[in-house]
Amino acid sequence: MEEDAIAARLAAVKAKRGYLLPHHGLLAVLSEPLLEAYDAAYTRLALDPKVLGAREREFVWLAVLIATDEAAATHHIPKFLDGGGTREEVAAALRLSAWAVGAGAAYRFVAEWWTPHLPGLDVWARYRADLARVAPPVALRLAVPAAAAVHAARRDHAALAEAIRFAYAEGVPEPELAEALSIMMFPGSVPHFVEAARVWLRLIRDGEVAPSPAFAAWARLGGQGGWDEAVGAARGV
Repeated sequence: MEEDAIAARLAAVKAKRGYLLPHHGLLAVLSEPLLEAYDAAYTRLALDPKVLGAREREFVWLAVLIATDEAAATHHIPKFLDGGGTREEVAAALRLSAWAVGAGAAYRFVAEWWTPHLPGLDVWARYRADLARVAPPVALRLAVPAAAAVHAARRDHAALAEAIRFAYAEGVPEPELAEALSIMMFPGSVPHFVEAARVWLRLIRDGEVAPSPAFAAWARLGGQGGWDEAVGAARGV
């Protein structure tokens, strides 16, 4: 009887998604409410439309999956193509992700160690110019948030900060950037999303970007430094 109940739980997941992965079965055995909650969270994050269109959302997914070596999520390839993406844009996601993975360490290193020896070198202006070169045929409005998501997934916070600045300079709507960053939560981890939000919050508070009223209100809220801040043991945010 218990086996039938577990099979029924998994059948419901498969009917919704069209596939199963091993962790679905493990969650089904462990706890039906947990499986349902997980499925609901994944649905809201990865499946339900928000501000990005299907093509744009799946492009970010492809870039992040490449950057995180996530081999299980191949269903995002047909989702991208069915959403209007092209094979040329799949190649663009590969190129952008490969560049962003290397960029995170390289630009930070040169900015930190070489600029005293190279007067006049603006490393982060170089970052923007190089990102603009690797993005086509994808527009910067999509390529910059995708790069930001890759940097967040890799914990490359200096490059992430510059990508966020670049997004504001290019007029990328903040909700689109937020959705791109949220996409990396499953393959990149929730803690990495927490740190990405911290980077963005600091840019707003330091006056490095000009937020909309909603994002300015987020930045004005205190007490976002977690448990350490709550007990007086942290720097806060």
